Amino acid sequence: MTAIDPTAHLTAEQIEELGRELDAIRDEVIASRGEKDAAYIRKVIAAQRKLELVSRGVLLFSFFPPAWIIGTAGLSVAKIMDNMEIGHNILHGQWDWMRDPKIHSTTWEWDHVSPADQWKHSHNELHHTYTNVIGKDNDLGYGIMRVDEDQRWHPIHLGQPLWNFINACFFEYGIAAYDLELGKNLNKRRRKNPEFRARAKAVGRKIRKQVLKDYVIHPLLSGPSFLPTLAATFTANLVRNLWSHSVIMCGHFPEGVQVFERRSINGETRGQWYLRQMMGSANISGSKAMHFMTGNLSHQIEHHLFPDLPSNRYAEVAVKVRALFEKYELDYVTGPLPKQVFSAWRKVFRLSLPNKPDKPNKRLKSKTPDREQELVAA
Repeated sequence: MTAIDPTAHLTAEQIEELGRELDAIRDEVIASRGEKDAAYIRKVIAAQRKLELVSRGVLLFSFFPPAWIIGTAGLSVAKIMDNMEIGHNILHGQWDWMRDPKIHSTTWEWDHVSPADQWKHSHNELHHTYTNVIGKDNDLGYGIMRVDEDQRWHPIHLGQPLWNFINACFFEYGIAAYDLELGKNLNKRRRKNPEFRARAKAVGRKIRKQVLKDYVIHPLLSGPSFLPTLAATFTANLVRNLWSHSVIMCGHFPEGVQVFERRSINGETRGQWYLRQMMGSANISGSKAMHFMTGNLSHQIEHHLFPDLPSNRYAEVAVKVRALFEKYELDYVTGPLPKQVFSAWRKVFRLSLPNKPDKPNKRLKSKTPDREQELVAA
């Protein structure tokens, strides 16, 4: 069975018109940003800080099981809020328009072992520019997995479900590692590069700071509850890592999402860039609470189209974006969290095995006027 290019019916003119319509949506939101949006992020930051403070206070008495459960749950939610709805979005520059030096992408540091400036480079500049381009986007498979049938299979890929699970448990360290591009910098010559050494030292300092805060200072402040507080902090970090990994996996890895060859982006226009974001991302459906806890990355399609728009506006933007998908007869990939997580993990397992001998090559070549690109159906 031959895979079908889901964008083959679009002409070059339609793609550029799509780009103009998306630009109009973005311009409308930018023009309407105001005090209501600013109040939202300030309220979220205040709530997160209060929740973390109260949770750590409860953990002072964590030698009592009920206090341990309540404190651990609260700390887990506080850490998720800090990373997802607050840190991720502030570091995208979504709130820079407020001109508040305390809530600005150039000054914010988050509860994470990856330094903010390194994360912004690998995520904002590389991932969002080269979304789902094999060999250019490290977020695609986190640099440790086979992500497409057309990639050569090696026996080591049999272990990728295990590598992915370990990465999920210690996700913040995995992010720090590929922010450093650790894999390609392991050889002796590259390790001696002054730039890499400086970045590695910065990561080391951030890790020491995080470990000291989470596993030394706060447990010591708990006195007789030292060990239960230590266990609670480890559990909260584990929960935060597993949740973040799951949400991010759902954004680009479920069935139905496209991945792309390097040459497909040569000479890419604004409209074609928008189209790649649309076809290379997937959403998660659910309640307002679920959207909030994902940092609104449940609206991954909208986030990749407009990464610098305030996250609290993605829900309203999604209605207009979905209408454009329907207008241009494109598939809007979305589904509940369990379905999307299962789909992503099924692909991890499927691609850990060699292709079946009779499996056709799924690489696609589509041509429209002034456009030639190769797509790989994920």
